[in-house]
Amino acid sequence: MTTSLYQDAIPFLFMRGGTSRGPYFNRADLPEDREALARVLVAVVGAGHPQNIDGLGGGVAVTTKVAMLSRSDEPGIDVDYFFGQVAVEEALVDFKPTCGNILVGVGPAAIEMGLVAAQDGVTLVRIRAVNTGATVEARVQTPGGRVSYEGSTAIDGVPGTAAPVGLQFLDVVGSSCGAFLPTGKPRDVIDGIEVTLMDVAMPMMIARAADFGLTGYETAEELDANRDLYARMEPMRLEAGRRMGLGDVTKSVMPKIGLLSAPRHGGAISARYFMPWNCHPSMAVTGSQCLAACTLTPGTVADGLGVIPNEVPALMMIEHPMGIIEVTVDYDQTAAGFVMKSAGLVRTARMIARGHAMIPPGLLQG
Repeated sequence: MTTSLYQDAIPFLFMRGGTSRGPYFNRADLPEDREALARVLVAVVGAGHPQNIDGLGGGVAVTTKVAMLSRSDEPGIDVDYFFGQVAVEEALVDFKPTCGNILVGVGPAAIEMGLVAAQDGVTLVRIRAVNTGATVEARVQTPGGRVSYEGSTAIDGVPGTAAPVGLQFLDVVGSSCGAFLPTGKPRDVIDGIEVTLMDVAMPMMIARAADFGLTGYETAEELDANRDLYARMEPMRLEAGRRMGLGDVTKSVMPKIGLLSAPRHGGAISARYFMPWNCHPSMAVTGSQCLAACTLTPGTVADGLGVIPNEVPALMMIEHPMGIIEVTVDYDQTAAGFVMKSAGLVRTARMIARGHAMIPPGLLQG
């Protein structure tokens, strides 16, 4: 990083990871103090304006995300990935959750930054998600020892094709709340509506779309225009956060919200995912794991809606507003209940730009 009397410059990569995008920084180039760090990220993104007109953000939650990477001191881990969800219209950063889509770009970015040495062919990058403690193995295409972004893999919600990035998520159960079902029950009732409160990769409040008077097949735009829906869901989410042990979640994006309906296009379940104050245009990687686990678990709100594959590991195809996301879930169904071992996905990433993010002077010094 460089400083001046006029603006400070921070080296960064600008990357798309899955269906999200944002700046990826070396953690060493940013303040250690969380309050100072938040001020820097707010300035980088341009938070506090609906279009983030004075920063790199894109005016929606999937484009106001930040990844911060560093070499890990953990045995067997290559990279620590610290995530920040920057608000769009508020000068606010939530450091509690992680983001699976942005995580897709962590392996490629770590190699591009020189934090991990590339192998010829495929490079395995073991990642620790600092926010939740989960471990993820990423397989990055590196022919000739360089990251390749060209390939034939397509994901719904992103135009064209790109090189695949294989992800295997480990230790994702109870990473934020300490338990698979934080209340100990597959169903709770909040404000007269049955919900499942579950923590797999991302804490979620999951309900049936029909219980909110929806078909569950609405577009993201139609749902976002239904402000009465959000007025009903938000108080429920706050109560869900309290019951899940997350405390006051008024200013936190956790827990997220999922609304389920029966699949229509050959999938296991149809879902709409809320971030939580807007509907995701497609589907979150972390949310897809929680929704898949919910569908596979007897007694949850997904019971009777989902179509469960016969084989284990199970290929769970979750229908979303832009298509389908596939999650391979390895699990056991024991007398004690559903036990999740791991979840695997194949996504894509691309480096869009590299350079320096410019911020007002003095912010780096707190």
